[in-house]
Amino acid sequence: MGSEVIILPVIFGVIFAIAYLYFSTRNKERLALIEKGADASIFVKGRREGAAPFWKIVILNIALLLIGVGIAIFVGSIMVYNLGMEEEVAYPGTIFTLAGVGLLVGFAMTKRLEKEN
Repeated sequence: MGSEVIILPVIFGVIFAIAYLYFSTRNKERLALIEKGADASIFVKGRREGAAPFWKIVILNIALLLIGVGIAIFVGSIMVYNLGMEEEVAYPGTIFTLAGVGLLVGFAMTKRLEKEN
C-alpha cells in the first residue's frame, strides 16, 4: 500500500531534478562563455528569415492527422461490414496506417511551405 503513495512524488522529483540540472548546467555554460568574452547574442534564438510561423505548421499537421483518422475509421468500417474483417484488426490497423500517412503528407507539405517562404 505504501508503494502507491511513493510513486507520484518520485515521478515529480525526477522531472524536477532533470529540469534543475538542465537549467543550472545551461546557466553555468553561458556564464563561462561570457567570462571568456563571447558575445551574448549567441544565446538569443533568432527567427530565420522566410520561415513559416510555428502555429501554421502545428495546425497543418493536426488537421492532416485528424483527416487521416477520420478516413481510417470510414475505411475500417468498410473493411468490417463489407469485407468481413474483425473489428479488432480493421480499426486499429487503418487508424494507425492512415494517421501515419497524414503525418507524412504534413511533413512534405511543411517542407514545401518552408521552401516557398
